[in-house]
Amino acid sequence: MRSLSRTNTFTPGGKVVGRPLREVTKRARATRRSLLDVPYGAGEGEKLDIYLPEAVSEAMPFLVFFHGGYWQSGSKDTSAFMVNPLTAQGVAVVIVAYDIAPKGTLDQMVDQVTQSIVFVQKQYPGNQGIYLCGHSAGAHLAAMMLLADWTKHGVMPNLKGFHGFFLLSGVYDLEPIMHTSENAPLLPTLEDAQRNSPLWHLETAPTQPSYPACHILVTVGQHDSPEFHRQSREFYQTLCHGGWKASFEELHDMDHFEILWNLTQEDYVLTQIILKTIFQESR
Repeated sequence: MRSLSRTNTFTPGGKVVGRPLREVTKRARATRRSLLDVPYGAGEGEKLDIYLPEAVSEAMPFLVFFHGGYWQSGSKDTSAFMVNPLTAQGVAVVIVAYDIAPKGTLDQMVDQVTQSIVFVQKQYPGNQGIYLCGHSAGAHLAAMMLLADWTKHGVMPNLKGFHGFFLLSGVYDLEPIMHTSENAPLLPTLEDAQRNSPLWHLETAPTQPSYPACHILVTVGQHDSPEFHRQSREFYQTLCHGGWKASFEELHDMDHFEILWNLTQEDYVLTQIILKTIFQESR
């Protein structure tokens, strides 16, 4: 049984501590057209922010982002890293809030993320493609969307399928996290961990890809912990064995948070990969 240490796995190196996270979002809100705190559900925490490019059209591609934070912290109000470089190229960006623990359970978070995507599709049915992006715990939530039954939500057949997933330093196997004291309220049973582990589902009950043309990028930072490397590579390999269109990138000289925070830069390698993928798939 592998175990995860929160200290070894989730704590950033000293060089990234103290960055002004809220300033990134403040700049995005000050310089880009936005619709803030838009409710996608009835719950108090079920809101999202939509950042629009200068030229708004029915056929915009949408990138929907889910923040990390160990499922117990983080906020859409500190997560608009990629807004400026993506909207500058005509991509609408949606930053989603969900009820973190202890208020929200993992099952509720997965359901809320699903609801947020349904909302975007129904609000913008002529979109040129929906791309999901998540970091750390947010990458886990995005990956769970590979398993969602969209017919239950009334968006099929209008939802033609996701065009891409960008999974940044994610957690895909939740069973080891059961053995950390911080997660006792979050994952009280083995069944909870397995039910919410995309890696477990894809390994134990492999199915044909729901969206065979969808590109799934699994990334990890060079300086991420060994457990993030293991999970990212294993998830990528499982996707490939299942017939999904997947690729893997280890980003040079990046740690667990820099891999995300550098998305503020248009010339950052991951920003360029995201833009290239979106505009190749949108043609």
